[in-house]
Amino acid sequence: MPPFSEAHLRAALLFAVILLAGCVTDNRHRMVVSVADQKMIVLRDGKPFSMYPVSTSKFGVGDTPGSYATPLGVLRVKEKIGHGLPPGSVFKSRKPTGEVLVIDAPGRDPIVTRILWLEGLDNRNQNAYRRYIYIHGTPEERNIGKPVSYGCIRMKSKDIIELFNTVGLNSKILITPNSLPPTLTIVVPQRDSRNFSDYR
Repeated sequence: MPPFSEAHLRAALLFAVILLAGCVTDNRHRMVVSVADQKMIVLRDGKPFSMYPVSTSKFGVGDTPGSYATPLGVLRVKEKIGHGLPPGSVFKSRKPTGEVLVIDAPGRDPIVTRILWLEGLDNRNQNAYRRYIYIHGTPEERNIGKPVSYGCIRMKSKDIIELFNTVGLNSKILITPNSLPPTLTIVVPQRDSRNFSDYR
């Protein structure tokens, strides 16, 4: 049998990386989104790491198809889309169009910059992935901090880039209707989503 060439070896390694990418689990980071506060806190190893203003749905909370509501409960980052694209890059059907928008571009409200596609882990959010619920950038940064989305969680471009670079695939997110704890020192569990109950 002839030895593998360097090109064959590189192709095999690339295939292995792609194959294993979906198996990687980020157990260090957890996100909690408060609908009441319109804020997200990111925890690293159970300790507060960063906080961002966000925008949830103008149609309230829920997971009914066609409702345009933001689902509650525990979800995970199923896919990450947009690595390396410039801030303001416009997506259509999760594909970059090549257009780049400035912040608060007049009359424009597409998905921009980065996408974290979420999959529900609870019965009450089992439709989230099929409903295309994302954490994503928005050009309408003037509205961040107010519930104005169509179900997704919107962030400023600089913030979604930072979040995208911080959290990995399969990292968990809890979306709660309640306010964040005032001390922000709750330890987030690593594996059992039911233990997020301190935030509910």
